Amino acid sequence: MKIERIDTYVAHNWMFVEVTTDSGLKGVGESTFFGFPEATASVAKGFGERLIGEDPLRIEYHNLSLYRAYSMRGMAIGGAISAIDQALWDIKGKHYQAPVWDLLGGRVRDRVRAMLVIPYGTAEEVAASCKAAVEDGYTALKVMVYQPEHHLMAFGAKVKDMVERLALIREVVGWDVEIGIELHRNMALGESIAAIREFEQFRPLFVEDPIPPDSVLSFGEVSQKSRVPMAAGERNTSIWEFREYVEHGGVHHIRPDVGIAGGITQTRKICALAEAHHQGIIPHAVPSGPVATAAQVQLGFAVPNWEVTEHMLQDRAPWTKAVKAIVPVINGHWLPNETPGLGVELDHEGLKTIPVINKVPPTSLKTDGSVAFR
Repeated sequence: MKIERIDTYVAHNWMFVEVTTDSGLKGVGESTFFGFPEATASVAKGFGERLIGEDPLRIEYHNLSLYRAYSMRGMAIGGAISAIDQALWDIKGKHYQAPVWDLLGGRVRDRVRAMLVIPYGTAEEVAASCKAAVEDGYTALKVMVYQPEHHLMAFGAKVKDMVERLALIREVVGWDVEIGIELHRNMALGESIAAIREFEQFRPLFVEDPIPPDSVLSFGEVSQKSRVPMAAGERNTSIWEFREYVEHGGVHHIRPDVGIAGGITQTRKICALAEAHHQGIIPHAVPSGPVATAAQVQLGFAVPNWEVTEHMLQDRAPWTKAVKAIVPVINGHWLPNETPGLGVELDHEGLKTIPVINKVPPTSLKTDGSVAFR
């Protein structure tokens, strides 16, 4: 069996690849470099030229071969490798007539728990969304505590607002629901330490990305001076970047993204690094479309230290138009699927109806007009 063709599709803010073999088997994958999906498609096309005529089952070899080409790094490179890697695993599963989780060693759990991401809004709107999610069966929620308008507020005022939001959420959902706090890289080192101390009373599962991912040393200082578990990693693109956070960043929950961190091949290694340090895996999945979500779920069934899988509701367009069927969440969980490969197929007619999101990259500003963190 040889790779015959690699096609790319950009829709919404996703970049999909479809790898076709001379045996007729096809595999799909997705990049989650949502900022510039066209750039990832260009890289994937270049990589595709190299893979024509190659054996699709040599996944480890191809992953490393593409990563070492020119020794270029970054999300466009990582996104292209990740999408191709997922597609090759999809082909491998179909070739051996087994779901990917079975090829990874078999199931280590009966179901994969979903952590629903609650969107921005007023305190009352966010609390109502949390209540509705719990009623739908979710037992883990991630709350975007830091709101866009907080950049324009004094430190004391914005911390007060965040604390009041968390108090209202706890009042609504109780203490049996796990809450992850997302600061989204918006705070300076000292500010985040002070704010996190205020958050302790709400017993969060984690605080994610309190500061920008520019310095492992700085992140380690936040972790050292906080008594709340830390989560980070969604912007990292290789096991070598993750190694520093795992060993020196004081991170308790590692957050790889299967759409930029090297696909299933590299994400599995990142999970093993974390397992050796008794750290849990809570993968990043906010920008993920239906294919990357399916890949995350496959890993979730096979990785021992996988905790919960970040999730956005996908039972509506454009997710439902991109593939023939999504991998559904039932009562806050994904159940095992015996379908060979990833368990999803692109809907080519549906993709034609999904416009590309053309947007100017946003930059947050402070009241004085200077650039804020993000």
